Amino acid sequence: MTVAATSEAGPTGSRREQVYRALRADLMSGRIGPAERLSEERLAEMYGVSRTPVREALLRLQADGLVQRDVRGLFPYRPRLEDLADLYELRITLEVRGIRRILDGSGDRHDPEVLGPELARWYALRDETPEPDAGFVALDERFHTTLLAAAGNRALSDALAGVNARVRPVRMFDYLTPDRMSATVSEHITVAELILDGQLQRAHDALLSHIDESRAVVIDRAQQARAMARMASAVRD
Repeated sequence: MTVAATSEAGPTGSRREQVYRALRADLMSGRIGPAERLSEERLAEMYGVSRTPVREALLRLQADGLVQRDVRGLFPYRPRLEDLADLYELRITLEVRGIRRILDGSGDRHDPEVLGPELARWYALRDETPEPDAGFVALDERFHTTLLAAAGNRALSDALAGVNARVRPVRMFDYLTPDRMSATVSEHITVAELILDGQLQRAHDALLSHIDESRAVVIDRAQQARAMARMASAVRD
């Protein structure tokens, strides 16, 4: 497989971006198995490029959490599916606490100067929803951390960012189809509008439903990818 035939000396980052996206897709689909060492030389041959864009793609994928290094080199990161339930429980606890602390009288209302601009960004995304892309997870994470920050407790937002980093490689599976992209945009807008309108209990329930739906999709697709990786490994053996 080769990436599209654009010159490495062409538009800035064009070839690097293509290699990054192709490698990310192969990691997430299970085409590259979890036990395969990610050799720059082998990947360069696989994608028909030099080692430089491969090296840069691997660095980005390490930052994304999809690639990890051990003493043997670089390998795909595969979080234990058994751990996801605990991580999602922690995520839910943190996220709904931002609303509950206000409902319980422990905090003031959400800051509209923080949440308002974030809602405006999601209105723009509704008007022109991006194509399915695993990188959309970054925008999703920003929405949820901003939601917590607007509730007035920065420590909760920081803690959520830590949880997000641990589940990010699996949560990317949620943004591979147009329906999930549209649903995410619509649900974010609903939650933010309810909060800014002061309908906190409805916002609380909508946020829980949103996270639960994402969790179900993510776990199902992660299980499928793991099964595909095992099948690919068996064929190679």
